[in-house]
Amino acid sequence: MTSVAALLPSSSCFGELSGTVEGWQASSGDKIAGAQAAVDAPDAIGKKTFILEYLGRNPKFDPASVYARFALEKNILGIANGYLGMRSRLRYYNVWHTFPTSIEARESQLWHRDREDYLIVKVFLYLSDVDEGAGPFMYARGSHPKGQLRREAAYSLEGNVKRSTDAQMVEVVPREAWFSGIGPKGTLIFADTRGYHRGGLARERARVMYTAMFTSPASQSEEFMLRGSNFSLPLDSDQAFAIAGRKA
Repeated sequence: MTSVAALLPSSSCFGELSGTVEGWQASSGDKIAGAQAAVDAPDAIGKKTFILEYLGRNPKFDPASVYARFALEKNILGIANGYLGMRSRLRYYNVWHTFPTSIEARESQLWHRDREDYLIVKVFLYLSDVDEGAGPFMYARGSHPKGQLRREAAYSLEGNVKRSTDAQMVEVVPREAWFSGIGPKGTLIFADTRGYHRGGLARERARVMYTAMFTSPASQSEEFMLRGSNFSLPLDSDQAFAIAGRKA
């Protein structure tokens, strides 16, 4: 956990990203209000209605967009490559608007492990202040493949995804080892989401957050972005590798 101010140079495109998101919000008030109204609908369970994805379920990849350029900031990409121990692929980016909800925790609000690769680096950038009431990102320290935890928590199945409650998680990871990502706008969190994590259980106020995901080039998971083939690659070789896409 760090911050834009601490990690990135003054030439970072964070200001542009923040302004672009604020512009989208200003022009999409009806869409945001409609999504908020459906958060606790009777059929909300199983539909992840508590999150509005600003770029849609499967964003159209555009290397010139500020969303891609922020993920490819050298200090961000360097952390992903360093943790994975190789050049990584940028697999996803989006902006999530998490609405307060009053019904029981569900979907990604419950503890789970992501499955896209053996190791996964996700970046979470807060675009609003996040306290306990805004559903901070939570992580069970040591539960990633490089950690010491080898026990699995009890779970229930949601499709093919194992979901665990707080009561089930505390049986394998004590509460004092739970990381809670509370921080102001500009907070940056890097996490290997192969470890147990949850987030977005907002009870009092909304959370707006940019996110990006990096995997190894060997990952065979589904593509989360709609990729064309007629875009130019950056001159920087690590950035070019990250966006080149997956070979068939």
